Amino acid sequence: MSAGVLRIGLLGAGRIGRIHGGNVSAHPRARLVAIADASEEAARSLAQVTGAGVRDLDAIIEATDIDAVLIGTPTDTHADLIERAACAGKAIFCEKPVSLDAARTRACLDVVREAGARLMVGFNRRFDPSFAALKQRIDGGEIGRVELVTILSRDPSPPPLDYVARSGGLFRDMMIHDFDMARFLLGEEPVEVHAVGACLVDPGIGQAGDVDTAAVLLKTASGKIAQISNSRRATYGYDQRVEVHGSAGLLAAGNQHATTVTFAGEHGYASDPALPFFLERYAQAYRNELETFVTGVLDRKPLAPSGEDGLRAQALADAATRSAQSGEAVRIGA
Repeated sequence: MSAGVLRIGLLGAGRIGRIHGGNVSAHPRARLVAIADASEEAARSLAQVTGAGVRDLDAIIEATDIDAVLIGTPTDTHADLIERAACAGKAIFCEKPVSLDAARTRACLDVVREAGARLMVGFNRRFDPSFAALKQRIDGGEIGRVELVTILSRDPSPPPLDYVARSGGLFRDMMIHDFDMARFLLGEEPVEVHAVGACLVDPGIGQAGDVDTAAVLLKTASGKIAQISNSRRATYGYDQRVEVHGSAGLLAAGNQHATTVTFAGEHGYASDPALPFFLERYAQAYRNELETFVTGVLDRKPLAPSGEDGLRAQALADAATRSAQSGEAVRIGA
């Protein structure tokens, strides 16, 4: 590391790469050294606005002037890139999930441990100011013992079918964020998963072997329950809500809207729609997430969410997939 500045190489200049690239270039303790992408045009475009260079992926991983890599490539490349970066002595931030199945994730984490590398997994919702405040107040005992967690997560429209084909499915791609959030808020590990799914939004998603509408129940050993609702369609904007019910009360975090202006008239109240998608809704969460990674690496603080967090969320996603296919509840580890 150079004079207390973390030198970062970015792998992937797509939608999420552009978010992270801009945040790294604006961070006072980080420097975006180089960007790699399968599309050289995409890499050069992002490099122009961030002041970074363009290199190929191999060069970034092996570079001696880069301390850490930020992985924002397609999911099916994550585990291999994490392993390569770990063996090259880099600190690693990787977008969720680590892999498309728990077995591959375990093997990847073994390589990371053997290399002595540091890994953080990108579950950005933990860093949303409202969700983080909700967690802090739970931990402070404000609602007593947590009993029931409700998570609603609905996209404004379905993703392209070519994305669906390599995403691993709704439970591994979309709901994995909610599995991590459920663990985060429950404070205990779920031991049972019961999932149902349907294709109600886009027939092409069903033809690709996936679902676009799903609900999951999670149960911990002590009996705490989390219920998760996902849809690839929300006509009113990006729907992201959390409610936690406890023995002494309830905490809830609602949607964020374009403005807080409300109109009242003879037909009732009206407000602006919810923010349109994750880029806007979680803009501050992505900045906070990067701050945690940069500070953690430079100041040798623990990195969380960790690879183990990624593995546990992946195990829940795998179990939910099996449950939705079989129609039966699945025990974790069974």
